[in-house]
Amino acid sequence: MPVSVSAPFAPQPESAPQPQLKPARVVRSLQKGLHTRAIILEAALGLASHMGLEGLSIGALADVTKMSKSGVFAHFGSREELQIAVVMEYHAKFEEEVFFAAIREERGLPRLRALFERWVGRVSVEVDSGCIYISGAVEFDDRPGPVRDALVAMVRDWHGALHKAIVLAQEAGHLHADADVHQILFELHGLILSLHHDARFMRNPGAVGRAGLGFERTIQFYATPLGLQIDEQTKPKSKSAKSAKPRAAAKKRA
Repeated sequence: MPVSVSAPFAPQPESAPQPQLKPARVVRSLQKGLHTRAIILEAALGLASHMGLEGLSIGALADVTKMSKSGVFAHFGSREELQIAVVMEYHAKFEEEVFFAAIREERGLPRLRALFERWVGRVSVEVDSGCIYISGAVEFDDRPGPVRDALVAMVRDWHGALHKAIVLAQEAGHLHADADVHQILFELHGLILSLHHDARFMRNPGAVGRAGLGFERTIQFYATPLGLQIDEQTKPKSKSAKSAKPRAAAKKRA
């Protein structure tokens, strides 16, 4: 006489789909885990902004978040993984505040100006904390490894966006076709580095204005007559007066 098998343990036909259930408590647990990780990452970003990536540690983060070290470790696994996560989170916020906001502007000088001015705005806000791109470069310039690789990748990504914006400005006829794109990018990045140094280290209250004037002079030198006209029509009117003197240099070049 065949042995009957109780329903819970009865074998299912191979063709029958197995139920994939996600109990509500599992979903809530996953959501809570993601929320906790976001809280830890936000705290880590704050610490790294003030103390640098090297100032990050599982222990310091546990103190700030009032969590156990094992609780923090469960979300990141290692100090290096935490540092890389902070770099990526910083980059995501930078993209949101600078890049994605600026690309809504018209291609050409309007977009290039928006990228630079939002970059300046970001650095200005970070005067009391610090730019992880810049501080990270100082910390990891001669230290090969995954953290340095992540930093370099993020900065190259941003440089790539600026490079494309400059090329598009050339294609739109706003910048001279023979202008060296890499040189323009170098000069714009140099202005940001000077701004960060003078505003954060030297505490020079005029640093933002000087960075703005430097940008105006750079544009005046490389812009075509059409580019100057478009720029004058689209840039904030309050900045028009600042570029009056440098404009003469652009006219000579044209």
